Amino acid sequence: MKDASTTLMYREAGESAEVIAQQFARNATRLGALGEQLRAKPPRFIVTCARGSSDHAAAYAKYVFETQLGLITASASPSVSSIYDAPLALGDALFVAISQSGKSPDLLRAARAAKDAGARVLALVNVEDSPLAAMADTCIPLHAGAEKSVAATKSYLASLAAVLQLTASWRGDGALDATLAALPQQLRAGWNADWSPMVEGFAGVQNLFVVGRGFGFGAALEAALKLKETCGLHAEAFSAAEVKHGPMALVGAGFPVLFFAQDDGTMDNTVAVAREFRARGARVLLAAPGVSGDDSLPLASGVSPLTAPLLAVQSFYKAASALSLARGYDPDVPPHLRKVTETV
Repeated sequence: MKDASTTLMYREAGESAEVIAQQFARNATRLGALGEQLRAKPPRFIVTCARGSSDHAAAYAKYVFETQLGLITASASPSVSSIYDAPLALGDALFVAISQSGKSPDLLRAARAAKDAGARVLALVNVEDSPLAAMADTCIPLHAGAEKSVAATKSYLASLAAVLQLTASWRGDGALDATLAALPQQLRAGWNADWSPMVEGFAGVQNLFVVGRGFGFGAALEAALKLKETCGLHAEAFSAAEVKHGPMALVGAGFPVLFFAQDDGTMDNTVAVAREFRARGARVLLAAPGVSGDDSLPLASGVSPLTAPLLAVQSFYKAASALSLARGYDPDVPPHLRKVTETV
């Protein structure tokens, strides 16, 4: 059987710090110019469009754009264009398409429809010579390099980092510069965080919830997908603000729940829900800055709430690779899946 450290998933996730450091350096000039253009002619609103892990990056982008730029950001379903052929009023909007491959037919059709409707199309894409990159008005390359694991890791984290760099360049006030500068080293340090309790705690379970809120909600979505994809687990993601509206009826003795939290206005509520579930006898694991204990997963304190989800997801990927093997799966070869899904 493979050792977790030999899997493609583990090795590629471990490259994230260097990928993001290079991405920041290589995209600085391009994003500086784009930021000037967006400040000179800001869009009325932002629309994101993506599938799978890239859509979880878009969920993160929504919170970043709305809190840091003050622009309403909505998610568009590609099928509105590719299946229903419904025109959307996107004049003067910024349409942000996020994709690792840049070749899914439905995403391409949605981007084309947005462009025809008067939107400015911005592509965050890893494959620079892809159809999506060629179609977009502006392409922000992820610079993640070849990703061979079916489960996306470094390209997902690079998408989040690109969202942050875009936002910092757009604001143009230097407020986020220190946050970006610190991120690669924080990822390097965080790679050694011990999340083995997740492997031990979830090796024998079949169902679980993953809970986050705000900047961390996209991380919960991504973790739930990876647990399905690589570990054969039925995992559902919820906001800490929504999980008590019905889903908590399933949470009782022994029910496993993984929580992500960051040190902002959402933290007290998220930690309180974790404690409530623990009091019900649930098997709770909590990743929150500075929180320690038998049921905690280490997450560095003092990091920006904007970047805490990247650190948590990197540690999660490392643990998920080991959990997959512990459950008898190969994280590099998820059943029935392939690297590029071309949805129509």
